[in-house]
Amino acid sequence: LHQRGDACAIGESVKIGVAALVEAVSHALYPVRLGGWRGDPAAENGFVAERLGDALTIVEEQAGVELAYWQDEAADDFDSGLPAQIATLFAEELPDIRRLLDADLAAALIGDPAARSIDEVLICYPGAAAILHHRIANALYRLGAPIVARVVSELANARTGIDIHPGATIGGSFFIDHGTGVVIGETAIVGERVRLYQHVTLGARAPLGLSADGPRQRLARHPIVEDDVTIYAGTTILGRVTIGRGSVIGGNVWLLDDVAPGSVVAQPTASVLPLGEADDLNDRLHGR
Repeated sequence: LHQRGDACAIGESVKIGVAALVEAVSHALYPVRLGGWRGDPAAENGFVAERLGDALTIVEEQAGVELAYWQDEAADDFDSGLPAQIATLFAEELPDIRRLLDADLAAALIGDPAARSIDEVLICYPGAAAILHHRIANALYRLGAPIVARVVSELANARTGIDIHPGATIGGSFFIDHGTGVVIGETAIVGERVRLYQHVTLGARAPLGLSADGPRQRLARHPIVEDDVTIYAGTTILGRVTIGRGSVIGGNVWLLDDVAPGSVVAQPTASVLPLGEADDLNDRLHGR
């Protein structure tokens, strides 16, 4: 494996800067709920501006670190103003990020009878934390800072147990209920008003088995989930297959093929065993 020199290496310290970035963006987007703002409402805009300034400074710094890392492979020198451009473009993304997050939070409130308020969802739900991180990470990924974006997503993974690659495209009103063990791959496309439960995988098939000679091209290799789809716990969907609009995928389903719009896919219904068969199974389960 090719290794770069220490002068252009990315180390663990990047995580500290990126964590501060996520915190600053969260405070700017939701100053009262996540930023802890309790001052004069008339001064709230000043607080938001301060935290936004902090966030953009960190974006520029971390983008600069990443570009120095990639410079080793580039044919030409990067424009020295590129980190500042990335920060400016990221700032322009924030209104859309806030709009998408508001729709995501509303979907959770509507979709979970246990949710009592938007505040509860935003502060307590791991799915809300994961999608907040993803909206930030996806913007950075598209703007040309994929390693910074990946660190954002891995911070979410460590906190929530939800692993969303920053390259995944996810529509609005997205809700992950419970969330532990959810995996969404780099080229996955998720439509509007999609709901996932815990331990759902939108993954890729292993190219050429697990051969070291397998292709490394970043081809479209993860599922497309169309609008208004619900996928229940434990389901695994692999490859560039399409789950049609309005479909419901039951729990513990394994899918490698397209699903037509409006479909319901489920495992065979569990059955009660006759007494003799039940005794045999009990003997096997207890090693008798």
